[in-house]
Amino acid sequence: MQYIERSIESQDWVTLILAGCFVILAFLSVKYKKRFEDFIKLPISNNFFIAKGDTEELKHPFNILLFGVQLVSISLFILLFFSKEGLINSSLFFQILIGTSVFIAIKVFIEKMIGTIFSIDSVINPYLFKKLTYTNYLTLFIFLSNLIFYYYFKPNLNTLFLFTSIFILFYSVIIYYSLKNHRTLILSNLFYFILYLCTLEISPFIILYKAVV
Repeated sequence: MQYIERSIESQDWVTLILAGCFVILAFLSVKYKKRFEDFIKLPISNNFFIAKGDTEELKHPFNILLFGVQLVSISLFILLFFSKEGLINSSLFFQILIGTSVFIAIKVFIEKMIGTIFSIDSVINPYLFKKLTYTNYLTLFIFLSNLIFYYYFKPNLNTLFLFTSIFILFYSVIIYYSLKNHRTLILSNLFYFILYLCTLEISPFIILYKAVV
């Protein structure tokens, strides 16, 4: 009988990263208690936006830290697609994290640039703030999914694609609610809205899908 050496890399680094995300969430729940409570109640209450306003700066520490958890959670989820090839390692994770960060940063930069060029910052900024808030909320579910998939249940590709479809569906609902308050403006500029939707909301997912596959 011939023995084949099997190389198994420790996933302790995943535990440290997920623990770090949990610490950040715990810190936010203590440091910004009222804000965090309103944030958790987003599906049933608009108190978060009523209390903070639609034009709150995106660079607030609460938003920045949650956005960091979002980037890490999404990158860990994408990493699961490579588990069948045995490519789960810290090096690949940081490559995905950097790629995801650059990808989202470029997307937000273009959106902000559109607002500046067409002098519609008063519309773009509230839209970006609401979208960021809702996607940060969706991040909580991605974070929980990572805990399940890394420690309790090893998903196959079909399961991962199913969860990805669910996340995209929720993201679509987020976009809908983020744009709902600007119906009049959208209808009066329908062509530009469709162009924006295809370029900055649909195309990124197609590119991401192609990159993963």
